Amino acid sequence: GPPPGADPQLWQWFSAVDTDRSGAISVTELQAALVNGNWTRFDLDTVKMLMSIFDTDRSGTIGFNEFAGLWKYIQDWQNVFRHFDRDRSGSIDGSELSEALRSFGYNLSPALLTLLEQKYASGPSDRYGPPPGITFDRFVRACVVVKTLTEAFQRVDTDRDGWVQMNYEQFMR
Repeated sequence: GPPPGADPQLWQWFSAVDTDRSGAISVTELQAALVNGNWTRFDLDTVKMLMSIFDTDRSGTIGFNEFAGLWKYIQDWQNVFRHFDRDRSGSIDGSELSEALRSFGYNLSPALLTLLEQKYASGPSDRYGPPPGITFDRFVRACVVVKTLTEAFQRVDTDRDGWVQMNYEQFMR
């Protein structure tokens, strides 16, 4: 049964995702459970990124408490996605991505925005669903990558002038 004080609905979802009944969720189980608005499965790289964020005990799986954090994180991101999907297409286009990142405090150049859009957009679908653009899972990953890279850059840009000098060894860390 659920741990004491656990949300019964959340426990039910956790149990449904934990298909092998191990008491923990693997990458495979998580990917099978997570779908975009067009019913496509989450991209494996996004699932692995979510696992790395929420597998706090580094067991390689997600327990119920870690799942509770992941669930809230995904719900929060869904609200952000819905807010910026202005045309309600089910995917994020270049201008919507630009607006979202700007609202998070990231003022990227048009060239960098185009590069991000090309990297994270999915191609035209041969099925019904959203038009080409950035699906929910890839939107989350793009935003987390921009945040992570910006923070890494800021750690080296000690005088905050937007320029750094480093050698290859420092870059690779």
